Amino acid sequence: MGEFVRLETKDGIGTIRLERPPMNALNTQVQEELRAAAAAATAAAEVRAVIVYGGEKVFAAGADIKEMADMSYVDMADRAADLSSALGAIARIPKPVVAAITGYALGGGCELALACDWRVVADDAKLGQPEIKLGIIPGAGGTQRLARLVGPARAKDLIMSGRMVDAQEALRIGLADRVAPAAEVYDAAVALVRPYLAGPMQALRAAKLAVDGGLDMDLNSGLAWESQLFAALFATDDRREGMTAFVAKRKPDFTGR
Repeated sequence: MGEFVRLETKDGIGTIRLERPPMNALNTQVQEELRAAAAAATAAAEVRAVIVYGGEKVFAAGADIKEMADMSYVDMADRAADLSSALGAIARIPKPVVAAITGYALGGGCELALACDWRVVADDAKLGQPEIKLGIIPGAGGTQRLARLVGPARAKDLIMSGRMVDAQEALRIGLADRVAPAAEVYDAAVALVRPYLAGPMQALRAAKLAVDGGLDMDLNSGLAWESQLFAALFATDDRREGMTAFVAKRKPDFTGR
């Protein structure tokens, strides 16, 4: 659908594929094509889960520094908000989303992975937020999503040192959810999302909204948000089918309605 980013759909899975050799650097064009791919994946009823994939060699090695090198504060004030909102569009896809990571996921590439629900990482991959080595900090969600995922102390370590972590450390600290041989990363991502393909899509959407939205609220507000989403599912056909099937002791046939 774009020059560097496309959405491919097969068997209920939409793959958002980055193809900007050699390192899938996230320039302004890639940023906007990611936003468009997220919108397309959201709108497509046939897409029931999403994989973000950079190919067999690299996920994304960061922002396009050559594009940024001569920018002023005024220039970057607009660009930063747009980049953050483009990756936010990935985070807001109301379906299960997994990053399939090979090679490097650094800087903006790591932030793209953080915008996904899960991360499947190649056993030889490297992840990190090295922006500090350029005299800056992550600006597209890294300081916020990373801290929520691995905790503030570990996030500060990674962000303030700029060091890279390997797959096993990423798994240990919660930055990765599964580790697979590099040649099997995409298949492992498919295996992770496959159980959701026949699930109740409105309930899966509500679960994601409840968890992600609740993280931005105090506990009482989060509980009220959860209660509203829970009650709303009683208007769906899938809720009726799920409970009817349970009582009848049969497998439910969810339609996504």
